[in-house]
Amino acid sequence: MAEKPHLNLVFIGHVDHGKSTTVGRLLYDSGSLSEQEYRKIKAEAEGLGKGTFAFAFVMDKLKEERERGVTIDVAYKKFEGKKKYFTIIDAPGHRDFVKNMITGTSQADAAVIVVAAKEGVQPQTKEHAFLAQVMGLKQVVIAVNKMDEVNYDEAKYKQVKEDMTKLLGSVGYKTDNIQFVPISAWVGDNVAKKSDKTKWYNGPTLLEVLDDFIAPTPPTDKALRLPIQDVYNIKGVGTVPVGRVETGVLKPGDKIIINPPGVKAEVKTIEMHHEQLKEAKPGDNVGINLRGISKEQVARGDVMGHEKDPPTVAKEFIAQIVVLNHPTAIPVGYTPVFHMHTAQLSCSLTEIQKKLDPKTGQVKEENPKFLKTGDAAIVKIVPTKPVVVEEYKKFPQLGRFAIRDMGQTVAAGIILSITPR
Repeated sequence: MAEKPHLNLVFIGHVDHGKSTTVGRLLYDSGSLSEQEYRKIKAEAEGLGKGTFAFAFVMDKLKEERERGVTIDVAYKKFEGKKKYFTIIDAPGHRDFVKNMITGTSQADAAVIVVAAKEGVQPQTKEHAFLAQVMGLKQVVIAVNKMDEVNYDEAKYKQVKEDMTKLLGSVGYKTDNIQFVPISAWVGDNVAKKSDKTKWYNGPTLLEVLDDFIAPTPPTDKALRLPIQDVYNIKGVGTVPVGRVETGVLKPGDKIIINPPGVKAEVKTIEMHHEQLKEAKPGDNVGINLRGISKEQVARGDVMGHEKDPPTVAKEFIAQIVVLNHPTAIPVGYTPVFHMHTAQLSCSLTEIQKKLDPKTGQVKEENPKFLKTGDAAIVKIVPTKPVVVEEYKKFPQLGRFAIRDMGQTVAAGIILSITPR
């Protein structure tokens, strides 16, 4: 499988527009979900009177399994196209959708934005498109789903396409090369197999579009950065942090440091899918068995690097943010929760230096008193406790963040410069 180039995909869009069903259909039609698994799930879904949720169910089952901690890697579902193989990041459920979407989007190489043909563009669709753009996702495809509910009406598809093109343009996408595919994830039209019900559409299937996306060159030449997702204490083995290598390469025997705590250790072994690895590369979700540390010394949100090039611990940083959704206004001194790689902590907005025009990036106003929905700005941020972050241009994976407050994503941003501790 490794010969094919690899892409991480995130599926985004309004809650009931069929993301999970689209994911399930892709897995099933590309042969990554066995007939047996599918039947079992389908029977279970039908038993609950939720026949059409069979695919969505696939992902939820995995999610429950993951919440029980059955294995390390079920959150990542893989499937293959003709030219590439794909990992779907964290098919998001309703509850923690946006949080997952942020971590997901910050790890993704491409996004599928799912929009239902009947309902069309929703406020959430806009929020997600904007987030995808701010998070630096350049490759997106729009799946116009539930075509079966509108009798495969071309006019309906064209309307959604027009609205969506406007929306994407308004959040800063170049729309001339964004592809749209009319699909019915539930029936199986144009997801992995061409449909004869959309005779008016002669473009590629969703899978074909994904197959033509450009896979990134793995950043193996950069310094090692591995944000920790969990820390396990395994009997007879010891302390095993788990996480995804974002940049660089990790090998057994390496001398590492975990920041902010500054804990140093040596790598005994590295495991992925229950096999020992000679080296872990970007994109690998691994467990690392460390010599000489206890579970109490390391936590989710810490970042591992090599001793000779340690992860940066920030005292404060300058960032460019976009306010996605705030009921009132964000003043100087605002201290919400920031999500950066696997870390979550309160940070304070100590200065709003400039307000920008989101479309052009030009300065609109110096030192405004507050920001409201739709504003883009350059701000100074002070974390309430030590945290590892990096400049977006050096390590994009550790240079993006989202701001959560009142149960929603308020803003998203990228880090321009850092004052280290």
